[in-house]
Amino acid sequence: MKLEVLNIQGQQTGRSVELPAEIFGVEPNEHVVYLAIKQYLAAQRQGTHKAKERNEIAGSTKKLKRQKGTGTARFGDIKNPLFRGGGRVFGPRPRKYDISLNRKVKLVARKSALSAKAGAGKLIIVEDFSFDKPKTKEFVNILNALKVADQKPVIVTPEYEKEVYLSSRNLQKVSVVRAQDLNTYAVMNSGTLILAEGAIEKIKEAFAN
Repeated sequence: MKLEVLNIQGQQTGRSVELPAEIFGVEPNEHVVYLAIKQYLAAQRQGTHKAKERNEIAGSTKKLKRQKGTGTARFGDIKNPLFRGGGRVFGPRPRKYDISLNRKVKLVARKSALSAKAGAGKLIIVEDFSFDKPKTKEFVNILNALKVADQKPVIVTPEYEKEVYLSSRNLQKVSVVRAQDLNTYAVMNSGTLILAEGAIEKIKEAFAN
């Protein structure tokens, strides 16, 4: 697949790049993409939820009333889960939600996601750019020139560009990610994927078999 290279003014530069078919031209595997996204979202959960059970509640262990002869149900101590302030039955405990996936499965998922974006025409190649200092207004001007400001764009840079990242940090639904850190969720969650020209080689290296 060959795409035109645009400058930050949204104009064609007269150059084009050939995207590797083994990364941007594969048949998308929807189930593998689902598994990769499920793993990513599961890993975002902290898993620090905790509820106190009966043995962890502070309170007397004295039996509230005698076992028989009261005409009502039997009572234990004040920590009974049926009472207000009592312990919780089978409450949540800290745990990890991590899901294990093979490396090759995750690689197929990333290639499928990139191929799906390319096939849908939601992939743009732009010249490499950087800022001398964080400039959110200039960053917005670039998005407007590329006509993607309202399309939940994800900008992929070849290396970590601190000024570019800081320029985008205050913008909602806009993210900047390094090519090596590009994952299936970031690709599929984007409205338009914008690749800096230099990021293509980095993607080839990162996604090589």
